[in-house]
Amino acid sequence: MNSIAILDFGSQYAQIIARRVREAQVYCELFPWDAPQEKILSILPKGFILSGGPKSVYAENAPYIQKFILDSGLPILGICYGMQALTHALGGKVDPSAQREYGYAEITPLIPGTMLDVLSKVWMSHGDKVTQLPQGFIALAKSGNSPYAGMGDMKRKYFGVQFHPEVNHTPNGSELLKHFAIDICGAKPDWTPASIIDDTVDKIRNQVGRERVLAAVSGGVDSSVAAALVHKAIGDQLICVFVDTGLLRANEGAQVASAFREGLGAELITVDAADDFLGLLKGVTEPEQKRKIVGEKFIRIFEREAQNIGQPRFLVQGTIYPDVVESSGPDRSKAEKIKSHHNVGGLPEDMQFELVEPLRYLFKDEVRLVGEALGLNPGLVWRQPFPGPGLTVRCLGECTPERLSRLRAADSILLEELSKAGYLGKGAQTSQAFMVLLPVRSVGVMGDQRTYQEAAAIRAVTTEDFMTADWARLPFELLAKVSSRIVNEVQGINRVVYDITSKPPATIEWE
Repeated sequence: MNSIAILDFGSQYAQIIARRVREAQVYCELFPWDAPQEKILSILPKGFILSGGPKSVYAENAPYIQKFILDSGLPILGICYGMQALTHALGGKVDPSAQREYGYAEITPLIPGTMLDVLSKVWMSHGDKVTQLPQGFIALAKSGNSPYAGMGDMKRKYFGVQFHPEVNHTPNGSELLKHFAIDICGAKPDWTPASIIDDTVDKIRNQVGRERVLAAVSGGVDSSVAAALVHKAIGDQLICVFVDTGLLRANEGAQVASAFREGLGAELITVDAADDFLGLLKGVTEPEQKRKIVGEKFIRIFEREAQNIGQPRFLVQGTIYPDVVESSGPDRSKAEKIKSHHNVGGLPEDMQFELVEPLRYLFKDEVRLVGEALGLNPGLVWRQPFPGPGLTVRCLGECTPERLSRLRAADSILLEELSKAGYLGKGAQTSQAFMVLLPVRSVGVMGDQRTYQEAAAIRAVTTEDFMTADWARLPFELLAKVSSRIVNEVQGINRVVYDITSKPPATIEWE
């Protein structure tokens, strides 16, 4: 293997470290700091990156560096808490800082020709700091509050930085991670769409053999690319199943059928189950309950379809890395559960399928690059992301046919206007945009008459990896046009608002 192992000490940025290493076309995997030795070393890493974390190295039950990592002789880069843990493990000293550093800081490189030369403005987030270096280390950089903002043992190739190079707030920070992975660890930058496809195809063939496989497709980017990968691996063994839940966007059913039958050339079974889903959702308003109802019903429908075609053992799902992290954390992450995704946390325990998840450890932009390399229609690859539970997560409150129709119409107007203005598609500023219908009524006036109708929210974000996101700075004129059209054309909505919350603290979807 040609990889880097990232050890997660509880940082909210751990997944971003992985993302940056992948950007350098180096494969990496994320493990809890206390993962078993055999699991971490199973990927034959060429080096280790230690993430940040919320603890103090002197706190009771504080995470620590396992002995086999230090005994491996491989290069190590510690980030924030990772630097402090490395210092503590090797006999240095860490103390509470008299002045905590959160936010931007200026650092000064102390040794020319190191990986810190490209940095000056960095992002800090720490309350402790290194006050005495371990034996063999030298100071590589300092800041106004940290005499050791960077340290290194050149002989052992051990390094530490007090700041976070992985976040966008540290300009050129990704160059530091790239330098460590490629130049110091000797990893080759061969993690490309072509290599991902080749590796995934081999894994799929080894997993399913000659058996038939069902693919759950929704028309979204993830399920489409997952199905395309499986189709490339096993051809006619794949049967795609598209379930019309009644929770889809406008005209979505016809678009999905065309994309799979004509574009992918795969066998497609369409199931109209709108009445089933809406019946189960009647009276339900709690978001987690909605997700689990949709997730379980999906599986039951696939089980029924499987019986009709000879009971395949395998089910393909378009689960991607952010889905897993937000649902409960993969077995290689310490992330907290945020919400259940229908194809992760919403699956019933007595499910009769073995899952095939070819995208499970890919980020959204990697999925799209793979889709392009597979030759999928650009309109399918770059279409707006759509959650598996459908409009349930955008129709806050009860999902009635009337409210879903209202939301569908408003969403169609938003996407039409953003598309005409050049804010959607490959290379566009906006990564994802949609409408949310709120169970909130407000007073309005139309034609000199009082109205008391629902409010709708526009959500539009920019993001690289969907792990973090910022609200899109759409022109006021564009927002005004969307609002005017919705209020005038969609019966039952008399107020439109714009969501200007980033992720975190919010998630991209409202539920």
